[in-house]
Amino acid sequence: MFLDTVYVAAGFLAAIFLLMILGFVTLQMVGRWSGEIITGAPDFTGYCMAAASFLALPYALNSGSHIRVSLMLNALGRLRIAGELWCWGIASYLTFLFARYGVKLTYESYKFNDISQGQDAWPIWIPQMSMAIGTVLLAICCFDNLITTFLTGKDNIRPSVVDSHSE
Repeated sequence: MFLDTVYVAAGFLAAIFLLMILGFVTLQMVGRWSGEIITGAPDFTGYCMAAASFLALPYALNSGSHIRVSLMLNALGRLRIAGELWCWGIASYLTFLFARYGVKLTYESYKFNDISQGQDAWPIWIPQMSMAIGTVLLAICCFDNLITTFLTGKDNIRPSVVDSHSE
């Protein structure tokens, strides 16, 4: 229950970053119409897009928005749970690797004081934090689904409206 709240909060934060993209794009449009140059706005728009993408990952997984090919799992019949556990195990491993290297990259950018190449010249670890947080939350979400499937035989994924009508 607590983790589900964390995933929803990350999805909400991703939506805020999408609204910030709208704000930066609007600011750039107004700047062009008025003849003013808004320096750094394209860079901040890109940072917000990355933040929205990575922070939305765990929420999208648990809400059934990620593509899942269940044809093979359905063909397993009574061994479906074993197949689900195998898939969640592989997904957990790969997402933990992804998270590990995302955190490592962010830390190294902080340690070496990497600065962005754009006009904003920000420390690059600041926008990379959203990638690190998003990948860590995705790894936790996959592991959460692995444990839940192991204990209950069902994962935490709530099917989307389209999927719920086909069952």
